[in-house]
Amino acid sequence: MACESALPAIMDEQALMGLNPNADACYRQRALVYFEQLKESQDGWEVCAEALAKGVYSDDHVKFFCFQVLEHQIKFRHGSLTAAQQQLIRETLMKWLQAQLMNAHPEKPFIRNKVAQVLSLMFVTEYLTLWPKFFFDILNLVGLNPNGVDIYLRMLMAIDADVVDRDILHSPEEIRRNTLIKDSMRGQCIPALVESWFQILQTYQHTHSELTCQCLEVVGAYVSWIDLNLIANDRFVNLLLSHMSIEELREEACDCLFEIVNKGMDPVDKTKLVESLCQVLQSAGFFNIEQEEDVDFLAKFSRLVNGMGQSLVLSWTRLSKMGDVKVSAEALRAVEAKVPLMLQLLIHEDDDISANIVAFCYDYLHVLKQLPALNEQQKTNVEAIMLAVMNKLKYDDEYNFDSEGEDEAMFVEYRKQLKMLLDRLAQVSPELLLDAVHRVFNATMQNWQTVPFMEVEVAIRLLYMLGEALPASHGAHFSGDATKTSTLQSMMRTLISCGVSEYQHSSVTLEFFETAVRYDKFFLVEPQHIPSVLMAFLDHRGLRHSSPKVRSRVAYLFSRFIKTLHKHMNAFIEDILSRIQDLLELAPPENGFPALLTSDDQLFMFETVGVLIVNGESPAERKQALMHSLLTPLMEAFRMLLAKLPQEANEERQAALADCLSHAVGFASRTSKVFSNKQTVKQCGCSEVYLDCLQTFLPALSCPVQRGPLRSAVRSFLHRMIICLEEEVLPFIPAASQHMLKDCEPRDLQEFIPLISQITAKFKNQVSPFLQEVFMPLVMAIFEVLSRPAEENDQTAALEKQMLRRSYFSFIQTVASSGMNEIMASQGAENIERVLFTIIQGAVDFPDPVAQKTCFIILSRLVELWGGKDGLVGFPDFIYKHIIPACLMAPLKPTFDLSDAQTVLTLSECTLTLHMIHLKRGQECIQFLQEYLPSLQVSPEITQELCQVLQQPDVKVLKNYMKVFFQQAKL
Repeated sequence: MACESALPAIMDEQALMGLNPNADACYRQRALVYFEQLKESQDGWEVCAEALAKGVYSDDHVKFFCFQVLEHQIKFRHGSLTAAQQQLIRETLMKWLQAQLMNAHPEKPFIRNKVAQVLSLMFVTEYLTLWPKFFFDILNLVGLNPNGVDIYLRMLMAIDADVVDRDILHSPEEIRRNTLIKDSMRGQCIPALVESWFQILQTYQHTHSELTCQCLEVVGAYVSWIDLNLIANDRFVNLLLSHMSIEELREEACDCLFEIVNKGMDPVDKTKLVESLCQVLQSAGFFNIEQEEDVDFLAKFSRLVNGMGQSLVLSWTRLSKMGDVKVSAEALRAVEAKVPLMLQLLIHEDDDISANIVAFCYDYLHVLKQLPALNEQQKTNVEAIMLAVMNKLKYDDEYNFDSEGEDEAMFVEYRKQLKMLLDRLAQVSPELLLDAVHRVFNATMQNWQTVPFMEVEVAIRLLYMLGEALPASHGAHFSGDATKTSTLQSMMRTLISCGVSEYQHSSVTLEFFETAVRYDKFFLVEPQHIPSVLMAFLDHRGLRHSSPKVRSRVAYLFSRFIKTLHKHMNAFIEDILSRIQDLLELAPPENGFPALLTSDDQLFMFETVGVLIVNGESPAERKQALMHSLLTPLMEAFRMLLAKLPQEANEERQAALADCLSHAVGFASRTSKVFSNKQTVKQCGCSEVYLDCLQTFLPALSCPVQRGPLRSAVRSFLHRMIICLEEEVLPFIPAASQHMLKDCEPRDLQEFIPLISQITAKFKNQVSPFLQEVFMPLVMAIFEVLSRPAEENDQTAALEKQMLRRSYFSFIQTVASSGMNEIMASQGAENIERVLFTIIQGAVDFPDPVAQKTCFIILSRLVELWGGKDGLVGFPDFIYKHIIPACLMAPLKPTFDLSDAQTVLTLSECTLTLHMIHLKRGQECIQFLQEYLPSLQVSPEITQELCQVLQQPDVKVLKNYMKVFFQQAKL
């Protein structure tokens, strides 16, 4: 329907039927089309306005629809409406509101919320210009009518969201407008609004709790930016305090008081306000929290006390900085007076109540940390907080260790907050903390057999937490401060020798191993304890524990333990290997028995065994034999499973077999992590076994099924072998590459390119013949994949292509920067040209600053190599026809965003390319620019200026100039 045509004065009833959520799809589609017509029509919205003003429709969805149409007019068309039409919208809203006052049944909440949004939008649009009496008109109309008050309060919250809420992002223009609105409201109508709130609260506090709570929420929202004296006065505060004693209102009243306390103000005034509020709350009995059974209210009250405490701490900080000793001492006394209440809330059995006071507690400790010395009361307070934290760290009986849900996740979060308190306690008084933990730990460990698990767990946990609370560089907890060292050593000795590792609860077991590994340096000082901890790792307490969660974590911790203490393991290597033999078996998919360890856990085990074998003191022949016995079963299982795979018809079974094969390769790969180069492999006599692995794994590349996972695993192994075997890998690379380039997916290629780049960068001329052979097939495979059509909205395919493009340019960069440019030069003129054009295209056409930067680095390097007098034939011509235009066209693209850091780096490389062209071509380059720049509408003065800057030697000056040049060109 054309925008100009008028719609009939009645609405399309059949289209309206489509507004019902249960309507048929064709009706719903018709309703959508009708909605668009009404929005776009010049006066179609008037039909909706009339329907609302006269109450034509009783269907909620139709009413909502009509308000949506009005909303669209106000939001997008208000400026083009005539004065009469603007007045019509005002009258419609007021008539509708008036009708609500008479309704026996209020509208559904979703309608009332939509009306509130439309009224807020009208207010924001017209208050400063056309409707300055907006609030007075609304207040005069609704009075204290409950239906009217409800919409008035919802509207005020909508206005808060549109004008005040800092969590909503606004444009600079909106911020300016919102500031003007608030200034105008403060001057004109805020006192009237505050009076209306008082009347609503007073009128409905005993009869309509929902309205009263809404009103309290409004007061809380507005108090941050209006004159506090309007609220923080006897009349208003007494009313709020009376609400604290009414069950339905007390939580909202608490929130409202919290917002009042949170308001930014002068520190002296803030201290007075908080103190007077505390006095009233205390005399009203609210501080006697042990008599309060309503935990929801107490959680709100705890938040209020937290706000008051933090406000007082902030006042003290500001007053201390101002040097006002007397007043800051008063503020500190006020803070200290709240500590008993804070402690009661912190120790409360409900974690929500406790969590809400943690921030005040943290800030109080920060105050103590800044004092020159603590008095006796402050020391007592610190000890009380310490005990509270130690108590609250305990798990409760309801914690479900087998199936951790939302409650458990919340407790873990709460524990993190308590840990922050513990760390802060350590800063205030490290000696007190160390002493307290020592006492609790010793008392618990003496009777661990009869103590509940949560107490045993927390005792060990506290020892563990000391490791971060009392930091030591590189975990050197057992040197330096003698008191700390001897206390920690004593606790570790007790932990290992008291037998607590036998405790029958997974949380205690895990905490034992976590702590043993956190303080692994202890075993360097007292190596006599190593055997007993090793046994715990290897038996039913650790790797053979009944809980998979414990076994999994222990596999990782065991690898860390061995890495730190490998020099002390010589006497135990054979014993360890025989005990974990069965944990190193490849679990074939068909055996049906769940393995003790997952494949991820086994990776740590293989890495651990690698560390044990290689770092042991046995001769090279023994190391060679041990590595053989570790890897030979993997190779045998691999050959057997690989032979099975192509014969397997079932896809699920195929995937399971491929998974198992990938694990075998991954395990072998992981054993090699202990080696840093070929030399270290040779010293252990392990080159041969890894070459055997290579020959065993490579046939998987030609397997006709499950190519993706198999290629990925073998590729990772090749990466490792390039480091471990160096040039001994080279004979295997051509055949492997040939298989990996066959029937490629974007992901395969993207992962293959880093392998070729690694080989190129490491072996350079040694692989020149191979690279010459593989270069164009690889490039052609990339071109073929990039040219495949993809769905327009397929984000995954688009991202895969972008990543492949980046990988391709990185490969060309590696070739160019490794001095292997001859490989490109020998590909024939047509092929070189193809590659060069893709680099120009990458620099200019694709809005990807990461790839563009790489392209300019390549171009700069090629100019350096081929751009001189004896460079590649025809390349100077390419510089002038394509490279210089690319350097000037790319930054002029609308997608080239100079406010983006990555793009600025691209511009820097682009500038360096121009600089390199000038270095190589000299005056000829300047002459070309003097002819070429005017064709881009660059003035003669700017052309001359750019050429002069290009000729001076300081590249930094050129970079700064080019940035300004393109910023101005884009204006």
